[in-house]
Amino acid sequence: MKNRLIIYLTIFAVTVFASCKKDSFLNRAPLSDISPQNFFKNESDLQLYCNQYYSQLPVQSFLRADNGSDDKANTQINSFLAGTATVPNTGGGWDFSFIRSCNFFLANYSRANISDNTKNIYVGETLFFRANDFWRKVKTFGDVPYINTYITDTSKTVLYGSRMAHKQVMDSVLKDLNFAVDHLPVSAPDGRLNKYCALALKARICLWEGTYRKYFGVGDETPFLQAASDAADQIIKSGLFNLYSTGKPQSDYYNLFIQDELKGNPEVIMPMRYLTNILMNNIDRSLGESSDGYSKDFVRSFLCTDGLPTSLSPLYKGDDTPENEVANRDPRYAQQIATRGFDFLNGDFITLPRIGTSVTSTGYQPIKGRSSSQAAWNANQSVYDFFIFRYAEQLLISAEAKAELGTCTQVTLDLTINKLRDRVGMAHMVLASLVKDPKSNFPGLPVLTDEIRRERRIELGAEGFRFDDMHRWHAGTLINNPETILGMKLTAALKAQYPASQVNNIVVDGNSYILIYPGITRTWNDKLYLNPLPTQELALNPNLKQNPGW
Repeated sequence: MKNRLIIYLTIFAVTVFASCKKDSFLNRAPLSDISPQNFFKNESDLQLYCNQYYSQLPVQSFLRADNGSDDKANTQINSFLAGTATVPNTGGGWDFSFIRSCNFFLANYSRANISDNTKNIYVGETLFFRANDFWRKVKTFGDVPYINTYITDTSKTVLYGSRMAHKQVMDSVLKDLNFAVDHLPVSAPDGRLNKYCALALKARICLWEGTYRKYFGVGDETPFLQAASDAADQIIKSGLFNLYSTGKPQSDYYNLFIQDELKGNPEVIMPMRYLTNILMNNIDRSLGESSDGYSKDFVRSFLCTDGLPTSLSPLYKGDDTPENEVANRDPRYAQQIATRGFDFLNGDFITLPRIGTSVTSTGYQPIKGRSSSQAAWNANQSVYDFFIFRYAEQLLISAEAKAELGTCTQVTLDLTINKLRDRVGMAHMVLASLVKDPKSNFPGLPVLTDEIRRERRIELGAEGFRFDDMHRWHAGTLINNPETILGMKLTAALKAQYPASQVNNIVVDGNSYILIYPGITRTWNDKLYLNPLPTQELALNPNLKQNPGW
């Protein structure tokens, strides 16, 4: 029973102290609702101020997540990857009001008449969120202005400066994260950040930055890769977390994402919780109406149950029928993709993959986080919880960071990748017997790194990580693969099983694969690694230059 009002309820309600109009690239509206001399007096004041940050937590909801990657091919083509996105006039993520709110706190929190240890908890929260926001801006724009003090000077020298180099910004982000790790409590009240949340964010960010530095050739990657490894390992070695499993490898992975109470689940480092009649969501229903679909390329990446890719395994039966395609595959296939017998809604069982409807696009219908519950389907009535930080991600980070550092051993794999495989009954990854997939998306990579990337792709499917991964690996050209915009194989025999009105307008290629965007190919342009700066900001600040190619 969810019987305590938790901090997440403020995520959609707290607006106090946060309202700022758009005035310039630093959003200079005064935080006039607060008089520092009268407000920052005690712990309650600090906590109340920090509540506003929690709306920025990186919640995974699965809805259209990864559409902007090689994993998905939604009915509507992604304009960014299609090369049709344009430079916005305003917005686009170029907003510094949140960072300004963090800096305002850091300029005034010391007034509180409480111990330094207590003050530092809220400083840790502030730096956690500031670090995350700067990281998001770096991923989006590259070099960005780095302001770590509360600006009261309205001179153009301060407000309209130039951008700081990506590496310098991220070095400062790491310092903020380290402070948060060192000062947030091991155990915190429901809904507030603790040490392990900070370690999880640190591991995530440092893996991104370390691999970015390596694959973009900018150097100094080792400290970040080591920090990612160390942070993930600290979580693993704490003994506080484990993978969710009830000993049912054919259903545990699927069931993990349709729980109305994640509190107490061993895989949760931090959950986003929902409460009946207090805070509910519409995600379960939306997932059933999203026109979403996994790509052929994503589906091909699932190994067979012997641990071999489809290009090498004698267990692979081909894809002429949906039944053949799912046979002898990693059990996460049927727990992420609607196959025959899946209960779509309250007894509406899948007999054929959904195609030719608004429900899904490719025939590979995502079901992660999608249940058959009528209660969850009712509009805005779902109380399924979501993950903010999931232990499985930390296992993947530990393995990948060590592979990049050259320190990944069989012991590492047994503590990380093979734990994930045990949950679903998959063959272990054995370092000595790894064989390079001849159809690998990364032919130049060592086989170990390649296979860890595959494991990450499968385990974290539809959780919103894939484009960030493509970015940090300098692998945008993955979208050039035609299979990233293909659906399932629709042979004449299979097509005949559908009502003609449903499938007559479906276009297939010469090999009978569904063409999601007939007549369209996608070609990667390196400008897509960064978003354009809004034109209004360029006009206001002559020291800003547009990102290359835009």
